[in-house]
Amino acid sequence: MDIHDIMKKSRAGEQFTKDEVVQMLSFPTNSIETAIIMGEAGKLSRELSGNKAEVHGQFALNLAPCPVNCEFCSFASQYDIFKDPIELTVEQAIDYAVKFDNTPENTSVFLMTTANYDFGKLMEIAAEVKKSLKPESYMVANVGDMSASRAQKMKDVGFHGVYHAIRMGEGTATKVSINQRLKSIRTFQDTGLIVGTCVEPVGPEHTNEQIADHILLAGSFDPAFSGAMRRITIPGSDLEKHGMISELRIAQIVAVTRLATPRSVKGNCTHEPNVIGAYAGANLFWAESGGNPRDIKEKTEEGRGMSVGDCANIFKEADYDVLTGNSNYLNKRHAVLAQPE
Repeated sequence: MDIHDIMKKSRAGEQFTKDEVVQMLSFPTNSIETAIIMGEAGKLSRELSGNKAEVHGQFALNLAPCPVNCEFCSFASQYDIFKDPIELTVEQAIDYAVKFDNTPENTSVFLMTTANYDFGKLMEIAAEVKKSLKPESYMVANVGDMSASRAQKMKDVGFHGVYHAIRMGEGTATKVSINQRLKSIRTFQDTGLIVGTCVEPVGPEHTNEQIADHILLAGSFDPAFSGAMRRITIPGSDLEKHGMISELRIAQIVAVTRLATPRSVKGNCTHEPNVIGAYAGANLFWAESGGNPRDIKEKTEEGRGMSVGDCANIFKEADYDVLTGNSNYLNKRHAVLAQPE
């Protein structure tokens, strides 16, 4: 299948096979084929979103050594980067949330926790945060796996959606199985929570076949958004020896993700924000405050984290309009999912 056949299939809206996804990922990053794929994906993202890119704001409720010990995460207790637990008070959480909510270009507010964060505290703080937001604003959780009863409580307290990803290396670089992640995604969606996802965190050690599997798996449960994120090296981590992929390589993966993901999924993210990623089909960035699993600073806004304005300006440099108001990507309904095997 040459690049012209790929473009023809894309423009017909046909689903790509795994072999075809692998082929698109296999072109050299500096090849004309990759340039064409990136251009086509960018064009498709702009068409699906009406050229309206989105910035979502995320802050962490806690920063603590996490016993789950994901190999790519600065919170992992085995790396001993963050020695003492730090938790936001209700007032601090509201302050972060309101700052995001009052920024016109911010279209949703994400609350992130480590996997071992107390669920009762999450519900308590989420209830107060929700009351502080504009009534129509979307509140989204970035949390670990949840039971059906807890997912329902999250819905009842005011969460509109959840970010949940099946990580690269799930079950080896993490201590959670792919089936457990899929079960949680189904649970969230059955409860009425909108789920967004991403192919992440991608490193040089991941093969095109592995990346293709994750692209197609992410698209299979009809998320609000998909996309791709590269792994940021954590000093002293088990994965440091592999290094990082380039921004051009993750832009290629973002582009292939867009072409291989159903058109019902309008959002296509990348992280961290960059112009070439936006050109290649990313129409969603995250602004971040507080703890960040890709940073070794306690406040990522003093490190790797970008502000809403920073993210909006990058999109503008890529000739996107930036949406104001609620997210269009999170405003969708899901079909009932099949049970995972």
